[in-house]
Amino acid sequence: MSDLFALVRDVHDFPKPGIVFKDLTPLFRDGPAFRALVEAMAAPYRDARVDAVLGVEARGFILGAAVALHLGVGFVPARKPGKLPAATDREAYSLEYGHDCLELHLGSFAPGDRVLVIDDVIATGGTARAAITLARRQGAEVVGVAFAVEIDFLRGRALLPPDLVVSSLLHV
Repeated sequence: MSDLFALVRDVHDFPKPGIVFKDLTPLFRDGPAFRALVEAMAAPYRDARVDAVLGVEARGFILGAAVALHLGVGFVPARKPGKLPAATDREAYSLEYGHDCLELHLGSFAPGDRVLVIDDVIATGGTARAAITLARRQGAEVVGVAFAVEIDFLRGRALLPPDLVVSSLLHV
């Protein structure tokens, strides 16, 4: 894994001063590294009988769609407000540099669907918790949450429900 994460670039003062953004795009650009990342993110959930992957905008779309394909299941996007064309449900959340919302199409999940939530990075945990809340409101069973990178000092994992399997490949 350390070889993969040598490809993660730190971008200082983005999107605001004082934030160090973990940029995974160089890793995505490297085919073998990207494949290894997707396989490693999917591995803990191979036997979890996942019905769908919920990917969080925007880099969670890249990883979530790839993990869904690897697991042979469908993909559902959780988007920023105003980006989905049909009726939606919305959940607000806080992050380390402000506030935002996620939306999910109504009817994205049937009651009992087993859902894996994917995002690139967990920092404060607000985005992931919002995605979990949206899926659960539709009756889905969230079986886990997977991240490529976890920023440990921000303690985002503590904001997530304790009953979930949470996996992160790189801890910084």
